[in-house]
Amino acid sequence: MASWNINTVRIPLNEHCWLGINGANPASSGATYQNAIVNFVNLLHQFNLYAILDLHWGGPGTTLAIGRQVMADQDHSPAFWTSVATKFKNDPAVLFDLYNEPNTISDSCWRDGCTTSDGWLAVGMQSLVNTVRATGATQPILISGNGHGNDLSGWLNFKPNDPLLSLVASPHTYNFNECVTESCWNSTFRPVAAVVPFVSAEIGEDDCAHGFIDTYMSWLDSVGAGYLGWGWVTAPCGTQPSLILDYSGTPTNYGIGLRNHLLNLTTQPALNSLTLK
Repeated sequence: MASWNINTVRIPLNEHCWLGINGANPASSGATYQNAIVNFVNLLHQFNLYAILDLHWGGPGTTLAIGRQVMADQDHSPAFWTSVATKFKNDPAVLFDLYNEPNTISDSCWRDGCTTSDGWLAVGMQSLVNTVRATGATQPILISGNGHGNDLSGWLNFKPNDPLLSLVASPHTYNFNECVTESCWNSTFRPVAAVVPFVSAEIGEDDCAHGFIDTYMSWLDSVGAGYLGWGWVTAPCGTQPSLILDYSGTPTNYGIGLRNHLLNLTTQPALNSLTLK
């Protein structure tokens, strides 16, 4: 990974595995899971890489999380972030990504929480920011947009308050999202990037090519933003954006676009990286 000229790796986490709850296999959850993440983060640091810890999968109640929900849940997500932030609060090379791709909720729910259409209580971004800061953690906090992370139209109006003024706007942008043109980026992304640090925490395309990300990365470079390619995973072309053919790092045709762009940069963005899966 380091040979691609990256400086950051984003690590998706499962809140139930981290907390060791809801039937998660005790052999690979709880303390075992946490220690594996700590060890991997330390390995990344040996290669001078930052780590972003991302709450990727979670869910309310007692059913094991095996996917993404519309928003973080009040039942377990605050406990997850209390634990994660406490464990990593003294590591300045770690950042926190509060929730992966909120969707089909209002902007007020995104910030303040609500009862979802399925009847469970979602916790808002403001409460999660408060939870992280209550541990004493001072690192930057990434906050994705609504609309599967791609919609930043309400980000500034509903931006949570952070006493440390260290929030990062973090959209996810794929060729199959709604905001996929320079016109949209200029109208909805650029105003946000002018006010707060901006890192597109997932970029990609599902057409086995790299024309879309080439255009998007150049636009991000023009506004001084960072970006992370999804994902460091081997998967058949077209099933999901897969950067590699094997875990030796042989790039796919899509991955060639990200790798070559990073290798040709004369100035690195604040964060440019890969997302593991």
